[in-house]
Amino acid sequence: MSKYEYVPEPALVKGNHSFSSITELVTDVNLRPTPKAWYLAMLPANALLMLLLASIGYLIWQGTGIWGLNNPVGWGWAIINFVWWVGIGHAGTLISAILFLFRQDWRTAINRFAEAMTIFAVMCAGIFPAIHVGRIWVIYWVFPVPNQMAMWPNFNSPLLWDVFAVSTYFTVSLLFWYVGLIPDLATLRDKASDKIRQVAYGLFSLGWTGSNRHWWNYEKAYMILAGLATPLVLSVHTIVSFDFAVSMIPGWHTTIFPPYFVAGAIFSGFAMVLTLMLVAREIFGMKDIMTDDHMEKMNIVILVTGSMVGFAYMMEFFIAWYSGVEYEKAIFLLRATGPYAWAYWTMMTCNVVSPQVFWFKKLRTNVKFTFAISIVVNIGMWFERFVITVTSLANDYLPSSWDYYSPTIWDVLTYVGTFGLFFTMFLLFLRFLPMIAIAELKAVMPIADPHNYDEETKEYIAPKTEGSNTHSETV
Repeated sequence: MSKYEYVPEPALVKGNHSFSSITELVTDVNLRPTPKAWYLAMLPANALLMLLLASIGYLIWQGTGIWGLNNPVGWGWAIINFVWWVGIGHAGTLISAILFLFRQDWRTAINRFAEAMTIFAVMCAGIFPAIHVGRIWVIYWVFPVPNQMAMWPNFNSPLLWDVFAVSTYFTVSLLFWYVGLIPDLATLRDKASDKIRQVAYGLFSLGWTGSNRHWWNYEKAYMILAGLATPLVLSVHTIVSFDFAVSMIPGWHTTIFPPYFVAGAIFSGFAMVLTLMLVAREIFGMKDIMTDDHMEKMNIVILVTGSMVGFAYMMEFFIAWYSGVEYEKAIFLLRATGPYAWAYWTMMTCNVVSPQVFWFKKLRTNVKFTFAISIVVNIGMWFERFVITVTSLANDYLPSSWDYYSPTIWDVLTYVGTFGLFFTMFLLFLRFLPMIAIAELKAVMPIADPHNYDEETKEYIAPKTEGSNTHSETV
């Protein structure tokens, strides 16, 4: 016997599932009567959404003075939350587009609601710059449209680059998500029993029949959109980092921001996908599709990106020391030992220390532990945005202008309210659209491989895979 033993890849779908059982498992969530648990989840989500609308209404009525902004700190929770939500929105397109181009089949079980999460997170992010500018009733001034005042946006400003980058990212992500939905919408159309669902799903499935021509066009469009979305994943958070990096404020004026922001965005995005995935698979009984192997691979990505973020934190200190600029050295010393040290060490603990536990296989395959760490990571990433934004503004070149920043209750309520928008949209998605890419999942099942069909016995012989039982199915 050879000392080298072949270890098969873990099965992407556990259990003895056929094509029809996968279809039933996924579509049953959308076609069965609405469960009470969905309404119970919708109540707090809607309550938080109403809180968001009330907070924005009061802000428009009173002005940005209701927030905790002061003279040196003109960017508070609004910009912190904007960057945080944009970061969360990165994972969906990364999982879908980049992993698709690299032919990583394990993405098929999680890409659909990761894409949905991207769209809803970007919607939450887009709220903050709009309400932060003040005088929201003249927000149309920021758009490059002909007007009588001859006022035009400053195209040299990274803040305007944000508008183009984020809106392009949102548009391409929405198209990418919708194109991937078309075959599954046709499946729901064919299985729906009531007329309203048939018409609605039929309208959005664009006359899909599953013909060879339709599949050819679908795969071509999906590939093109994946190719377009891939550079956007890298460009969007790079441009968001330019909001800070092109300034001269100590702690911001650095070239390390673009890659470090991108790594952080992937880091927080994957953590949020894990949080949602683990809840969804428990509630809807999707453990055969969203397996522990998927969770482990995502934990490995979190470990890698978390280590990259930790390296970036250390490099910031090195760059500040090596530059010889007193202001740079002072700002990083203040971050670690000054009035905001509590936020800095919370950030370091959550983002650098906590992901290192995933070096151990037993921990990265533990569901409860992974769920807890995914929440901790997103808390840490919020504190990272806080540390970057607030500490540099609160302690600039002139000690005479220093001031401590404290949020008000309206900062907190507006931020909490965005979770209402996010979860309301996400719950509507789970109720009316398939959370799993049915067609893509079937394509990676062993039964889809023609080499597993025995011509002599006229039976399907499933290959032995780790975590699955060998079975045969008569064709």
